Amino acid sequence: MSDLNVGIVGLGWVAGAHIDTFKAVNGANVTAICSRRDHNEDDLAAQYGTPLKAYKNYDDMIADPDIHIIDICTPHKFHADQAVAAAEAGKHLLIEKPICLSYEDLKRVRDAIVAAGVQSCVCFECRFSAHFSMIRSIIDEGLLGELHYGEVDYYHGIGPWYGQFEWNVKKDFAGSSLLTAGCHALDACLFFMDGDVEEVTSLATRSRSDIFEPYEYDTTTVSLLKFANGNAAKVTSCVDCLQPYYFHIHLVGSEGSLLDNRIYSHKLHGMSKERWSTLETSLIDSGDVADHPYEPQFQAFVDGINANEPMPRTNFDIAFETHRVNFAADLSASEGRTVNLSEFD
Repeated sequence: MSDLNVGIVGLGWVAGAHIDTFKAVNGANVTAICSRRDHNEDDLAAQYGTPLKAYKNYDDMIADPDIHIIDICTPHKFHADQAVAAAEAGKHLLIEKPICLSYEDLKRVRDAIVAAGVQSCVCFECRFSAHFSMIRSIIDEGLLGELHYGEVDYYHGIGPWYGQFEWNVKKDFAGSSLLTAGCHALDACLFFMDGDVEEVTSLATRSRSDIFEPYEYDTTTVSLLKFANGNAAKVTSCVDCLQPYYFHIHLVGSEGSLLDNRIYSHKLHGMSKERWSTLETSLIDSGDVADHPYEPQFQAFVDGINANEPMPRTNFDIAFETHRVNFAADLSASEGRTVNLSEFD
C-alpha cells in the first residue's frame, strides 16, 4: 500500500510541529503546504527537511489528486469552510481544535464528512499522551471504582509572549476561552468520566491585568457538568493566569482517588491513606506544540484510514460531543443560566 500524502493549510507554529511529527509516522508524508504568503519551495525544503509543494490557492490544493489528507492548521475562524471544502473534494481530514466556532458550523462539517465518507481526526491529542493513557488504564482496571466526581482544569496564560496572541484576542478568531484552549480540559473530563452530559452551568470572568486587556471575550470560565448517570464534574479554562502551565486532574471514585499523577486506591493493599503514591509518567505540562503527543495520534489516524474505519479516541464523532458540550457551556456563561444539552440536538 502506497503512502498517503498530506497537504497542510496554514503554515504557522502548529503546522511546523505537524510536519515534524509526520516524519515519524508510518504510511503518510507531508508533501504540500498552502499559505497566504509566497514561499520558495527550495527554502521550504531547507527549513522543514522535506520536499514541499507550495500552494497559495486552497482550491488548487484540494483539487490535487495526489493529496489524500488535508491538515487544517489555520486560525479557528477558517476551519469550518476549509473542512467542508476538503471533505467535498474527497479528502480525509485532520483538524486542529477547535473544529469551528459555532454549533451550526459543527453540524455543517459533520454533514460534509458523512456525505463524503471520509475519515477524520480532531487534534485532542492529549488523549494519546502517556499521562492520559495511564489514567484511562487506572479507571478501566477499576482502581478508582465507579467515578462520581471529577475536576479537570486548564491554566495557561496566553499573553503577548505566545505565538497566537495577536489573533487569539479576537472573538471572531478564537471564539471563547474554552474553544481556543480550555477545550482540552473539557475533552479530558469527558474522556475520563464517561457518560452523557445532561446540562451545563457556567460562569465567566477575566483578569484585570493590562497584559490581557486586549481580549475581546472573558478569558476565564468555570463550568459545572451534570451527567445523565448522576455524576458531576467541574472544568476551568483560564488563559489569563500569570503562573506556570498547569493541567489539573482530580478524579474521585468509590475505591479511590487520583490527583494529577498521584493515587490512593483502596484496592491496592498496603497503601497509606495518609499520603498520595506517585505514578511516574510524562505529564501534560506544557503549551508548547513541540511537546504535544501528536505522533501516536497521527499514526492511529493513518492506520484508521488504511483500515477504512474511524480512529480511536479522537475521531470526529467523539470530538463532536466535546464541542457540543463546549457550545452549551459558552451559552450558559453568556446568558447566565443552566443549559440543557437537548438545546443542541
